[in-house]
Amino acid sequence: MLNQFSRTELLIGKEGIEKLNKSKVAVFGIGGVGSFVVEGLVRAGVGNFILVDDDKICLTNLNRQIIATRETIGESKVEVAKKRILSINPNAKVDAYQEFFMPDSKEILDETVDYIVDSVDTVTAKIELVVRANKLNIPIISCMGTGNKLDPTKFEITDIYKTSICPLAKVMRKELKNRGIEKLKVLYSKEEPIKPDETLDNSCKTGCVCPPETKRKCANRNQVPGSISFVPSVAGLIIAGEVIKDLIK
Repeated sequence: MLNQFSRTELLIGKEGIEKLNKSKVAVFGIGGVGSFVVEGLVRAGVGNFILVDDDKICLTNLNRQIIATRETIGESKVEVAKKRILSINPNAKVDAYQEFFMPDSKEILDETVDYIVDSVDTVTAKIELVVRANKLNIPIISCMGTGNKLDPTKFEITDIYKTSICPLAKVMRKELKNRGIEKLKVLYSKEEPIKPDETLDNSCKTGCVCPPETKRKCANRNQVPGSISFVPSVAGLIIAGEVIKDLIK
């Protein structure tokens, strides 16, 4: 009998479909990368999600985030992503946390989680996620920098200690080494970062229709990285593919 996963079953079999349906994936950061991670996972058949992001959808998200439309500006990213998941698979189970994950955040993860995706921006949060994943023995994949890039063919999956070029990966290597963490699966780009045009006002405060809290955050950043539609989206789908392949092994 045909169903929405019939084409996928031809590739991974009935057992693979059943594994994905029972799997729970926690995605931290539902932005340019994270929103496409979620998209890839739910369309493949992952049945259980934890979504964590404190942000609301902003005008400047329209260029790269699949959950961002003119109609969703000002709405919670995790709630919009949850609605999208359920519109694709009404049987999915989704726990949404609208909060900024940091070391003092309450425990969101437990032994029921099968995989963690780190697509957050801050090093402190990324390190904390790796520490908690190691403590709970949960597989994790962490996304390095996708801003200021134009070539999605330069992405690859590797261990953090085999990375080069990426400034964020360099910081992560140092911080993880200081904590005695010996490995971390990451997605990173071998492309040299492009220097953004500093003469442009690339915050969203001028003529902005974003919520005040989002506008302040954007305006207070020292340097907003450049982004484009086809780079973070590719990164997100590569990560989703890696998670799915690991889950059905």
